[in-house]
Amino acid sequence: MMFMDRVLKYTISKEYDGYTIDKYLKKQGYSSANITAIKKMKNNVVIGNEWVHMNYKLTAGEELIVNISEEESSEKIPAIKMDLDIVYEDEDIVVVNKPAGLPIHPSLNHYEDSLANGLAYYYEAQNKPFIFRCANRLDKNTSGLTVIAKHLVSGNILSTMVKNRQFHREYYAIVRGHIEPPTGTIDAPIGRVDDSIITRCVDFENGERAVTHYQVIEEKNGHSLVSIHLETGRTHQIRVHFKHIGHPLIGDHLYNPDMEYMSRQALHSHKISFAHPITGEAMSFTAELPDEMKSVFKD
Repeated sequence: MMFMDRVLKYTISKEYDGYTIDKYLKKQGYSSANITAIKKMKNNVVIGNEWVHMNYKLTAGEELIVNISEEESSEKIPAIKMDLDIVYEDEDIVVVNKPAGLPIHPSLNHYEDSLANGLAYYYEAQNKPFIFRCANRLDKNTSGLTVIAKHLVSGNILSTMVKNRQFHREYYAIVRGHIEPPTGTIDAPIGRVDDSIITRCVDFENGERAVTHYQVIEEKNGHSLVSIHLETGRTHQIRVHFKHIGHPLIGDHLYNPDMEYMSRQALHSHKISFAHPITGEAMSFTAELPDEMKSVFKD
C-alpha cells in the first residue's frame, strides 16, 4: 500500500494557551473537513510522545505534532510517464512550468495526456499516493506556472489563499497593435455567451464582476507584450477583457483566430508569489517566456 506521510510540528505560543487542538488547527488554516479527515488517521495528534484527543487543551511552550497520512489516490487519473518541468518541490507543494497544449486534468478527449496524469506517474514511481489538488488551474493552451498541493492541509490553505486574493499571479500576453493607455485597468463583468459551456463575453447586465490590471512592457513588429495582474479569476478573463478593449490575444482560436504567429492563445503564467502554506515563508517563482512567444518580437 502507498502512503503520503507528512509530520507537522507546532510550538504553541502564548496567544494560543488554553486553546483546544482543533480550535488551534483552525487558526493555522485547517478546514473542518481537514480536521475530520485527520481524526481518522493513526496517531493523528501527539503531545510529548502521547496521542491525545482533538479537544485536548494546549499550554504555551508545548510542541504539537500532527501526523498526516494519506493512502487514497485519485481513481480516475491514470498514471502516464511524461517529462515534467518541476521548478520547485518540497513536502507540501510542487510548482510546475506547464507547456502549452497540456490540459491540467483529464477530460473526455484527454483522459491520458494531462498534467495530472504525469504527476500521478511521478508519485507512483516514488510509491506515494496522489490526489490532484491544483491551486491555480491554467487553460490547456496557456503555458506557465501552476502550483499543486501534496496533501490535504496544504491544499486547503492554498485554495483559501486563492479565494482571499493572497495568491499573486502575473501573466504575459501578446496582442496585436498599440494599447492606449499603456497602463490601465479593465473593469467589465463577464458572463456566458448564450448559455455556452465554454465561451464567455463581457455582459454588463448579467455578468459577474471582473477586474484586470495591465501594463505594456514591450511593443514591436505591430504587437504588444502585456504584463497582467488579475484582481478576480473569471473563466477566460484575460482573453475576454482584451477582446473587449479591441486588442484580443493573438492565436486565440475561440476569441481571435489570428494564427499568423501563434497556433495557440499567446498567454503565459509568468510569475506566482504566495506565502508557503505551511511555513508562511514568502515564495516567488518566474517562468521565462516560451520561445514561440519570444519569436513574435524578433527582428
